[in-house]
Amino acid sequence: MKLNLQQLNTPCLILDEVRLNNNIQRMSDKADRHQVRLRPHAKTAKSAAVLKRFQGTATPLTVSTLKEAEYFAEQGFAQLLYAVCLSPDKIARVAKLRQQHVDITVIIDSFSMATAIAAYAQAHQVRFSVAIEIDCDGHRAGLLPDDPLLVALAKALFVDDGIDFWGLMTHGGGSYDCQHWSEVKAHAEQERQALLSAQARLQQAQLVCPNLSLGSTPTVVAAEDFSGINEIRPGVFVFFDLFQAQLGACDEADIALSVLATVTSHKPEKNRIFIDAGGLALSKDRSTSAQHCDYGYGKVIKPDGTGFSHNVIVNQVNQEHGVIHLPDEVSISEFPIGSRVRVLPNHACMTAAAYPGYHLVTAAGELHWLERCNGW
Repeated sequence: MKLNLQQLNTPCLILDEVRLNNNIQRMSDKADRHQVRLRPHAKTAKSAAVLKRFQGTATPLTVSTLKEAEYFAEQGFAQLLYAVCLSPDKIARVAKLRQQHVDITVIIDSFSMATAIAAYAQAHQVRFSVAIEIDCDGHRAGLLPDDPLLVALAKALFVDDGIDFWGLMTHGGGSYDCQHWSEVKAHAEQERQALLSAQARLQQAQLVCPNLSLGSTPTVVAAEDFSGINEIRPGVFVFFDLFQAQLGACDEADIALSVLATVTSHKPEKNRIFIDAGGLALSKDRSTSAQHCDYGYGKVIKPDGTGFSHNVIVNQVNQEHGVIHLPDEVSISEFPIGSRVRVLPNHACMTAAAYPGYHLVTAAGELHWLERCNGW
């Protein structure tokens, strides 16, 4: 279908193929330069059509829900890391994937889960691949590198029947609290050192640690040294967003995802317009509010992807309404009722979660539909 944004039902997601491919290529090139395995986090796109752009179904993936794991397994992806601490109620779903010859690794940070997994493995004759989560910055779950429980938990995984110890993983989520790129660089090194420190403790106990995996998009983009690490797991880099651009992980011109919306109403006396993309369509993520520029609920751009003379933002949202207070320098006449605008998201993962898929815009100006999975 030739590009005609006026024909699309709004709100909907627009995905720029050129920017998407460039983002994927840059991260793939970085992984190759540093000789680390790239296991992209699928939670951003949740689309096989997007993730196949790495190495087809041979791409190892990180997932954040078992629904994602099951979806990608159905699509032919067989190397998965479920990067949320496993709970007892989900063991059976993981076991089913393992029995379907899907190489899915789970993460834990407690003896109770090690015991529960071992008991299930013995009762149902299925093997599990298990990693230990390391807390590198106090931002997520996991054991601190110097936690006395770390070595004991690793030893338990080695001796439990039905469990293969995969290694250690961490996520530098604290990088999202940084205000300057120099802080992100320092956080990237902190993330790496946390894994190396934890690994050293296991080595002192004569325990082999096959994998060291780290990743958040900011720390992976910022990192200049991956020595000792064999895997990286960035996610939002495939689309990027306003938060990542302000943090310094990308330029605004790298943001591949936007929400197409329709102008529905005017308030000329207040230089205010309304669009049909509200809190559900844009998400209520206000992550840029703590950064240098507060983009409200998203930055408004023209249908062709270019910006206005001054920043135009979605200032308020109701469930299905977005409210835009236009700057004095921007005329309301630029937004006739029924016209279209696009909104760059604060947080691409959260915004995309409301939609069943993407309208991919190709370099040739064609539109293609890409499905995604949702739910848990």
